[in-house]
Order: sequence, then structure tokens, then C-alpha cells
Amino acid sequence: MQEIRCPKCGEVFQVDENGYNQIATQVRDKEFAIELERREKELEAKREQELQLIRLEEEKEYAASLAQKEEELVEKERTILELQAKLETSETVKSLAVSEALEKKNVEFAKETKVHSENLIQKEAEIADRDKIIAELKAKLESSETEKKLAVAQAVEAKTVELNNKAMEIVELKGELKSKEDESRLSEQSLKEQYEEKLKLKDEQIEYYKDFKARQSTKMIGESLEQHCLTQFNSIRMTAFPNAYFEKDNDARSGSKGDFIYREYGDDGTEFISIMFEMKNEADTTATKHKNEDFFKELDKDRKEKGCEYAILVSLLEMDNDLYNGGIVDVSYRYPKMYVIRPQFFIPMITLLKNAALNSLQYRQELQIVRNQQLDIVHFEENMNAFKEGFARNYRLASERFATAIDEIDKTIDHLQKTKAALLSSENNLRLANNKADELSIKKLTKNAPSVKAMFDELKQGE
Repeated sequence: MQEIRCPKCGEVFQVDENGYNQIATQVRDKEFAIELERREKELEAKREQELQLIRLEEEKEYAASLAQKEEELVEKERTILELQAKLETSETVKSLAVSEALEKKNVEFAKETKVHSENLIQKEAEIADRDKIIAELKAKLESSETEKKLAVAQAVEAKTVELNNKAMEIVELKGELKSKEDESRLSEQSLKEQYEEKLKLKDEQIEYYKDFKARQSTKMIGESLEQHCLTQFNSIRMTAFPNAYFEKDNDARSGSKGDFIYREYGDDGTEFISIMFEMKNEADTTATKHKNEDFFKELDKDRKEKGCEYAILVSLLEMDNDLYNGGIVDVSYRYPKMYVIRPQFFIPMITLLKNAALNSLQYRQELQIVRNQQLDIVHFEENMNAFKEGFARNYRLASERFATAIDEIDKTIDHLQKTKAALLSSENNLRLANNKADELSIKKLTKNAPSVKAMFDELKQGE
């Protein structure tokens, strides 16, 4: 309920929402009609002023154009008079010009004759200089033959010295080659010793893992490999991977999960590498031996579900298989970007993939910038379309309201026209009634009433 205070008596009374809206609509319609009438008057006055200004400007332009035309006519007449005067004097000028040209031509011919004679003298002097130069060249040619013979003798002597130096260099190179062969034998022997030492360490490591697995339960075997990899990574995390994320995969909403997820980011937060890790191990006494390929399909599924780029199986399975013992095994022919490694290649594998991905970091950052720009463009288009739709809706509603208001104004005008006609008709009837009242007299009233006439006559006599 809405409360309304009467402006005259000050009494407060309540009306429901419908009644309040009707009262507010009436007030707005009345104010709108008043405002519309005021705006129409203002527009009419403004239009009249603009028309007056346009008329004044047109008259001013016409007067200026007319004055300009008159000036152009005066200028043309002046030009015609000047051309006529020039035409009369042109004959005299032509004759003077012909005489001047003939005199100038004679002077130029004399100058050319003088220059030609001077050129002939200069040519003769040049020919004499050339003969002198030819004689000097012949003398130099004779002396050059002697110089050539001396140069040949010197070249033969220099060649002999060079051959002797080459022979000495060959002797020195043979000595160096022998020393290189000795160094090569020593290096080969050193490499052989290093390889044997590494092979021995590898055998010891295999024995260690076999003994390690033999002393653990089935559950501890799998967890120990995960703990080993986590310890290796944490030991160099802050120095080699300061911006990296390496944690257990605890999201099992899809029904399965990997062991670890590795992600690394650039300084601006752009991710440039991600790896899904799976660690597999089993005891040597297990009856049913697993193979590495038994876990490829599940690992690829986890990689896709967690949005990782690479998948790596860190495995101690198939310890006698030379394929997996040789180093990093690429199984991308089965599943994209998947590798199988032994635990000793865990850190080198991460470093290798990280260094390879760093080359694409700049392109990833540029791609992210382009994606953000495209997203900004999409948002801009969405905002612009929303503005267009809202503006079109408001324009349509305003247009409908305006049309409704115009219709109401037309109806009001029709109603006022009818009221005006009725008032004019009433005025005519009142005028006729007034005329009849003016023409009213006792004589007319008692014309057909003799008794009333007699009464009025008695009253007049009594007076």
C-alpha cells in the first residue's frame, strides 16, 4: 500500500499499487502533454528563426554573386581594350625583333669561327704529346725485359727455398702424427677403462635394486620407486627447476590417476612443458611378471585427461630386456610423446625435455598474447552487440511510446475540436436567446392574454 497526502487538507490516505500507478500515470501524462506543447512552441519558434536566417544568408549571397559578376564584366572589358592596344603595337615589335636576330646571328658565326681555329691548334699539340708518350713507352718496354729475367731468377730461388721448407714441415708433421697416435691409444685405453667402470657401477646398481626389492613388501616396492624419484627431484628443485610444479596426482575423478605431474612455467606464468609420470616396479619373486607395454594405454589416457604434453613411464620392469636397459626408449610409434626410462635417467629426461621446450616458450607467449587479443575482440563484439540490442530495444519502446503519445494527442485534438464546435453552437443559441430576451416586452406578452393586459392597465392607472 502507498500513502498519499492531500495538498489542500493535509489528510493522509492509502491507495493500493494499482491505484497509485493510475494516479502517477495521470500526473505523468498531464506533465508530458504540457511539456510536449512547450517543446512544439519552442521548435516552431526555432524553425522560424532558422528560416529567417536562411533567407538573410541567401539574399546576402545573391547580392555578393551579383557584385562579383559585375566586376568580372568590367575586368573583361578592360582586358579587351589592352589586347587591342597590344595588337596595334605588335607589327612594330616584329620588325625590330627580325633586325636584332640577324645582327645576333652574325656575331655568333664570327665567334664559332674563332673557336674552331683554336680547337685545331689544340688538337695538333695533343698529337705531338702522344708521339712523345709513345717514345717513352718503347724505352720502358726495353728495360722491362731485363727486369723480367731478374724476376724469373728470383722466383726460381724462392721456389727452391719453399720446397726445402715443405720437406722440413713434412718431417715435423710425421712426428706430430706419431704423437697423435700415441695420444689416441692412451685415450682409447682411458675410455675403455671408464666404460668398464661405468658397466661395473651399473651392475652394482642392478644388484642393489634387486637386493632392495627383495627386502621390501609388494606395497613398499612401488612406493619406494616413487619416493626415490621425488627425493631426486627435491634435491635439485630450487637450483634446476625453481618455477616447476612436481606433485602427486590425487585427482581420481575419471577413475584412474598417474603418480606425478610435472609442469613448468615462464616468468610471465606461461606454461611451456607438462609431463605425466608413472612409476612401476615389482618384486623378483612375483609369479606373474608385468611388461612395460601393459601400462602404456592407461598412461596415455591419464596424460590426456590431465592435459599433459608428455607421458613418461619410469620402470624397473623387464630388467633383462636390453631395449629398456639401453637408455631412453621412445614409444611414440604406439602412443604420442611417450617414453620409457630407468630411474637413473629420471632427472636427465626432465632436463632434456625442458631445454627442448624452452625454444618454443617465446612462440607460446606470443600465441597466448594473440589468444588474449582474440578473447578481448570477442568480448568487445559481445559488449557491442549487447549495447546494440539494448539500444534497439529502448529505441523501439521509446518509438512505440512516442507513437502512442502522438495518437493520444490526435485524439485529444479531435475531442477539443468537438468541444469547440459544441461551445460555438452554445454561443449561437445564447445569442439568439439574448436577442429574444431583448425583444421581450409586456405588449408582446399580453398580446393573446386580454385579462393580463387589463391587469397591467389597471396598475398603470393606479400609479
